[in-house]
Amino acid sequence: MQPHLDAMYRFAFRLCGQQQDAEDLVQDVVVKLYPRLEELESVDQLRPWLNRVLYRQFIDQVRRRNRQGDRPVSELVDADSQADWFDSLESDTTGPDVHLEHSRLRPALDRVLATLSPDQRTLLLLHDVDAWRQEDIAEILEIPLGTVKSRLHRCRAALRKKLQRELEPVSDTGRVRE
Repeated sequence: MQPHLDAMYRFAFRLCGQQQDAEDLVQDVVVKLYPRLEELESVDQLRPWLNRVLYRQFIDQVRRRNRQGDRPVSELVDADSQADWFDSLESDTTGPDVHLEHSRLRPALDRVLATLSPDQRTLLLLHDVDAWRQEDIAEILEIPLGTVKSRLHRCRAALRKKLQRELEPVSDTGRVRE
């Protein structure tokens, strides 16, 4: 499992949104699987299998937390922590036009991503940011490949529409936004 720990942590961070929760999630999975090392050796594609186990563990934790209190799943993923991956996306050009574009686009994109459901946000981040293959996402989420493709299409369309509304200088009432 050692070669896959970094990828597991990145996936856990995308699910949880916080460093401590992601570390705990990976640790829980490793502790759970350690007694079953012989079984792991027989798995053909270990990375997708480990991520499926990680995803199931995350869902179990969310369900446990929901039973303990009346917190929606969207509260489990902090919107501020979703912005961390934007900070890692630096441009080669640092001209004033690029800086102005980023200073306008980045907060708008953060706000729009925060309005998406956790499932939509996770799907977009896995595919478009982490560059996961659609087949791997389908296997981990245990849904058909066609469903992944259609959901990804709908998520991108919703993101595009909300982002256009967010960046439009004129509101629906015809007034210029500040």
